[in-house]
Amino acid sequence: MEVGRALEGCVAGAGLASASLRCFEFQSSTLSLLLFPWTQAEGRTEKTERKALYNSIKNEKLEWAVDDEEKKKSLSEGTDEKANGTHPKTISRIGSTTNPFLDIPHDPNAAVYKSGFLARKIHADMDGKKTPRGKRGWKTFYAVLKGTVLYLQKDEYKPEKALSEEDLKNAVSVHHALASQATDYEKKPNVLKLKTADWRVLLFQAQSPEEMQGWINKINCVAAVFSAPPFPAAIGSQKKFSRPLLPATTTKLSQEEQLKSHESKLKQISTELAEHRSYPPDKKVKAKEVDEYRLKDHYLEFEKTRYEVYVRVLKEGGAELLGSGGPAGLKKSHSSPSLNPDSSPVTAKVKRNVSERKDHRPETPSIKQKVT
Repeated sequence: MEVGRALEGCVAGAGLASASLRCFEFQSSTLSLLLFPWTQAEGRTEKTERKALYNSIKNEKLEWAVDDEEKKKSLSEGTDEKANGTHPKTISRIGSTTNPFLDIPHDPNAAVYKSGFLARKIHADMDGKKTPRGKRGWKTFYAVLKGTVLYLQKDEYKPEKALSEEDLKNAVSVHHALASQATDYEKKPNVLKLKTADWRVLLFQAQSPEEMQGWINKINCVAAVFSAPPFPAAIGSQKKFSRPLLPATTTKLSQEEQLKSHESKLKQISTELAEHRSYPPDKKVKAKEVDEYRLKDHYLEFEKTRYEVYVRVLKEGGAELLGSGGPAGLKKSHSSPSLNPDSSPVTAKVKRNVSERKDHRPETPSIKQKVT
């Protein structure tokens, strides 16, 4: 009865201060009873309970709501049994995010396609967000292109040695990525530019022009052969341009099907770019609309270049260029005899981050570099 009268007061006196006060008092007291039903019985105040609840959550953060089956599956995928089956080894995760829904698959048994010393410089973070000035310096790593992940380690690669947390944090996924010579960077020689699927931009300096070209070829080859077809673009009423998400899983297509998929996407992107440029923004439109137009134009131009490289690589025999031991996600076909379809890799998960969608030209400060 008390609850009913309080509700009637809220409705009947919606425009009156007294009625609004009664409604607020009812809501507050009802919420207090729901959250802290024991306070009246034990004589403790609501303020004390709120403070205790806050400190409890602050000291021990709430965990992600993942059901038991998903948790068991994640744990089973995160362990890699050694050959004798007696010493399980936990696979660490790449990245700093704690969101389990941003994981991307990683094959610990993947083939190593290239390795060697590279100096790295980050000039754009995830999705092109400008890297803070203090984090743009050159650092030398021992790089290992294993599967679709480029590992950047402090020490030389040893298959039996587990990667450190720092090595995993520095790792870069090359699915849907594009590597090219950094012609707009003139401070150092033999520099290649890597733009990832989420539009991070990294510069790498190799020890010679041949090494630089070798890394460019291998990275683009891995990306062309194993990148899965992109998801369909989202449909909505918003005019703001947003890049579609690119799947991190390896493709299930044969090499012929993969080539057809890339050719189809190249044709689609080329048509979209032509249509986009046929309707340039009017001079009287707002600056924001002009920025949106330029962003989409830059995206389409980059995607067109990326798929042109992928198509060329596959026509040259991408799987054969990688050699034997490729991941089992790519089915064997007449044009890829080196792949073994019977091997099924053990999978763990590595993380992926999300950020703003921009792009920036590389920074070019003079920084002393060690290349060994």
